[in-house]
Amino acid sequence: MADKAAAIVAGLGGADNIEDIEACITRLRTEVGDAGKVDEPALKAAGAHGVLISGNVVQVVVGPEADSLTDDINDLLD
Repeated sequence: MADKAAAIVAGLGGADNIEDIEACITRLRTEVGDAGKVDEPALKAAGAHGVLISGNVVQVVVGPEADSLTDDINDLLD
């Protein structure tokens, strides 16, 4: 799952672009510094079922693994 987490971080524009991330049932709810750096095709290639972007808020639909992915991503960001 760490590889998937790393791919999602890259798709969100890298660790420096991620300001906040939390799990919300089946989604990763993130706030990014620059939404223009978000690579939607890369997120889908990493296994996202869908990506919703509204301003600097990006929701990545990943299914029931959202909690464990959030933990893995936070480990990468620390």
